[in-house]
Amino acid sequence: MEGAMNEDEGHAESPTPSGKRVNRVTPDVAGTRAPAAGRPPGRRPGSGTATRTTNLRWLRLVTVYIVLAIAAYQMSGWLFHNLRGFLGLLFLAWLASVTIEPVVDWFERRGLRRGAGTGIVMASLTLLVIGFVALFGTLLADQLAQLLTALPDAISRVTDWANRTFGTDFATGRDLIKITPETVKDLAERYTPSVLGVVSSIVGVVFQALTMLLFVFYMSAQGPQLRRTISSWFPARQQEIIATVWGISVEKAGGYVVSRLILAAVSAVATGIFLMVIGVPYWLPLAIWTGVVSQFIPTLGTYLAIALPAIIAAAQQPMDGVWVVVFGTAYQQVENYLLHPRITSRTVSIHPAVAFGSVIVGASLFGAIGALVSVPVVAVIQAIIETYGRRYELVQEDPTGPPEEEETAGSDGEDEPG
Repeated sequence: MEGAMNEDEGHAESPTPSGKRVNRVTPDVAGTRAPAAGRPPGRRPGSGTATRTTNLRWLRLVTVYIVLAIAAYQMSGWLFHNLRGFLGLLFLAWLASVTIEPVVDWFERRGLRRGAGTGIVMASLTLLVIGFVALFGTLLADQLAQLLTALPDAISRVTDWANRTFGTDFATGRDLIKITPETVKDLAERYTPSVLGVVSSIVGVVFQALTMLLFVFYMSAQGPQLRRTISSWFPARQQEIIATVWGISVEKAGGYVVSRLILAAVSAVATGIFLMVIGVPYWLPLAIWTGVVSQFIPTLGTYLAIALPAIIAAAQQPMDGVWVVVFGTAYQQVENYLLHPRITSRTVSIHPAVAFGSVIVGASLFGAIGALVSVPVVAVIQAIIETYGRRYELVQEDPTGPPEEEETAGSDGEDEPG
């Protein structure tokens, strides 16, 4: 028996056609190949090296992606910081273009070329501004200068009257503002620009105005062509979505701005007439202040708008200040229940908290321009969400609890033996 067995276990000699005997590997009891000496069970040759190579490759890729993400973040932050003025200008130009687009569309339906219609609208608006400045520019400048000069004294008089009437001890306007001849001289020396600074500031303002007008013209005159160009990059289904979003943007944002401009004009005219009738000085800048602030600053704009005319009127005659507050309150009710629903019927109704928050975010990102365009942008986003969003009916909870039949059936089931 010992001569028939090989020295190595698991191997057997078998004859071959040539008569030679070769060793064949025989499986062990479990049917698996016996591991070679010095090799761990279940480990293939070179498997550890391959695993380490794969891990190193993934580590390099993750490191490269992290570095690229950090670089992209830093680059985008740098670009946004340096280009936010230009981006705000683009937003303002887009808002102006969608505001005048309904009028341009009306000219186009009458057979006029779109570029010519845009030129007519922009020229008409420019002439309107020039006419207003020619009629009221001198009066507005004089009253505004007098208002700024008389404002500290007016605040001081109103504070003194409140202290005498209500027994309070508020600091006077002079103590709060602390404007003295020395302070005025110091401010003049510190902030009065040189001739070169004035010229450069004027050139900068003119350049920005011309740049915005150029963008407004091209965005309005070539609006349909721009929409077709953007839509051609997407399939048919996405093209329908782009057309819908574009139409919503023009209707809601443009309608919002137009409605606010109309309400601001009505408010300014009504306030100006009332202030002029009761004899409040500086009625023209105060009326413009009231119209613009009450319509373009959400939530707090109404109170800020009426506060300044009330202070100026109360400085001259305390009862005039009361009458200004009464007028502002009455006009606000007329606007809320009569004018606002009729004029803004086609625009989006935005929650006051959302509008106020959007103004804060827009001002922090793009400054004053961002504060102006933030509410129309939010109106467009809200309209798009309402168009493509889906709402479900709320499940009505039964305050009386489950029906008695179900309770009885459940109790009967518990009594039955299992």
